[in-house]
Amino acid sequence: MRVMVYGVLALGAVALALSLLSWAAERRLEALATRYIMTDPANLPDVPVALVLGAAPIGPEGGPNRYFVHRLDAAAALFKTGKVKYLLVSGDNSRPDYDEPTAMRAGLIERGVPAEAIYRDFAGFRTWDSMVRIEQVFGQARVIVVSQRFHLSRAIFLAREQGIEAWGFEAQDVARAYSIITELRRYPSALRAYLDVWFDTPPKYTGPRIVIGKDPPN
Repeated sequence: MRVMVYGVLALGAVALALSLLSWAAERRLEALATRYIMTDPANLPDVPVALVLGAAPIGPEGGPNRYFVHRLDAAAALFKTGKVKYLLVSGDNSRPDYDEPTAMRAGLIERGVPAEAIYRDFAGFRTWDSMVRIEQVFGQARVIVVSQRFHLSRAIFLAREQGIEAWGFEAQDVARAYSIITELRRYPSALRAYLDVWFDTPPKYTGPRIVIGKDPPN
């Protein structure tokens, strides 16, 4: 019985330590990235490509995902300012019946972005994969990333640790009660971001190079 109690206490201590580390990692990413994140496009540099990070098209209530909608709104607004010439939408297409990049492309076209300005990254399964692939597959060394602020902090950290000059354009956030999973996931994801950098985790897929602006949109 005593061994069981000690085991439970040890597991609790480990869980508490990981929770504290995750919280500290998320706070540190925010501090490191804050000077690169803008809400006004006028404060962003002119670069060829903006990377729009993926989200599930359908939200927890069964309707359009508000994170998804706000990211597309922000990306279309950024494109229309002329700060970028192309949008790269990066998301999960791990199953034939689930295709974030194609849904993002359709949403951007509805918002007035021409189809020939939109490229798709079908292997952006994680933020780390998206940031590695934008350099290794799509050949970009300077990029504006579009997402909500909590996500931008992690993305900009990952990009700049790889030598990519990255800035963030902040999409409208969502009320915290909207998706508890998304809110809680940001903390272990922040800790994992450090591990990805330290161990130089390879992306799940690389693939042939695609030259944005020269190769036709995929």
